[in-house]
Amino acid sequence: MTVTPLPLTNLRLITTADYHRMAEVGILAADEQVELIAGQIIQKMPKGPAHSALCKRLEKCLEKLLGDQVLVRLQDPIQLDTYSEPEPDIAVVHPNANFYADAHPKPEEVYLIVEIADTTINRDLGTKANLYAAAGIVDYWVFNVTTQQLHVFRDPQVDGYQRQLILKGQQSIDILAFPNCTITVNECFRIR
Repeated sequence: MTVTPLPLTNLRLITTADYHRMAEVGILAADEQVELIAGQIIQKMPKGPAHSALCKRLEKCLEKLLGDQVLVRLQDPIQLDTYSEPEPDIAVVHPNANFYADAHPKPEEVYLIVEIADTTINRDLGTKANLYAAAGIVDYWVFNVTTQQLHVFRDPQVDGYQRQLILKGQQSIDILAFPNCTITVNECFRIR
């Protein structure tokens, strides 16, 4: 039996307020691996060892290079708009005295979003790239674990990013907000 998906116009989109209430009352379990994307609750994929190791390497690298100029958040929510609260692998955000205890960071507080993709490459390069661009995230990176490449997205517009670079090997990139913070692709993957 083939199931035809309903048109998006027939969906009731969930707001971030709905999403938080669902967690508060136990509809969503505390340990449930989901995120809110464009009004829909999406399951997150399990992370393999290569994914986890790259995420930890990047966290340490960014903290070492940028220190107290930023706050590096791992797999924590970013509130993009009323219907989207993704949990990127890494978000480099403005420092906040109470570490965002009152509200998740908003797009204007984000310097860089990083996704690490093995099984989620299509979602990260497509759906999430479009979502981050529409929200005005100026610097979005996707590390492809399988090909050991870095996709860099810049110049966001409502309909997507206007510029994309694909880097590999000894190629390097600066974080847009910190032009002296250079990262080499091989160093991230620990390839010499």
